[in-house]
Amino acid sequence: EARDEAEREARLRDHARLLRTHIKQLGDKAYYASLDSTPDLVVMFLPGESLLGPALDADPDLLGDAMARHVLVATPTTLLALLHSVAYGWQQERVAESAQAISELGRELHARLAKLSGHLSAVGTRLNSTVKAYNDAIGSYEARVLPSARRFADHGAVAEGAELASLEE
Repeated sequence: EARDEAEREARLRDHARLLRTHIKQLGDKAYYASLDSTPDLVVMFLPGESLLGPALDADPDLLGDAMARHVLVATPTTLLALLHSVAYGWQQERVAESAQAISELGRELHARLAKLSGHLSAVGTRLNSTVKAYNDAIGSYEARVLPSARRFADHGAVAEGAELASLEE
């Protein structure tokens, strides 16, 4: 709505100057410095694409200087893209945290399985030892004890039907 081109250019320069002033003020606040684990930038939202273009026409270095001050000038389009990027980043962070938790659980499970396999190996060794001792006892019983005990029957010293059973290994 300027009356002439000179007034229009002056107003665009004023607009660019005001944006630059606001960028400087936001950059000086350094909000990101007071927060842990945050990008080192501040987002300055302009509610319309049409507000940025003319300012850049009047001051082409505006965006570069804003980034140097850690201020991201966002219009609706770039803000939506930024928000989607942040959401994706948070999703990836959750995935990474889950992967880390799964990795820790896997290490813990592996350690527990290693301990359990040691116990099972010891049980197997002891079972083998027990079976061998049992078989040795049965062998001795069959070879040494039963032949002598059966001789009692030859002398009538055994009650009828009270025979000694054979045991299997």
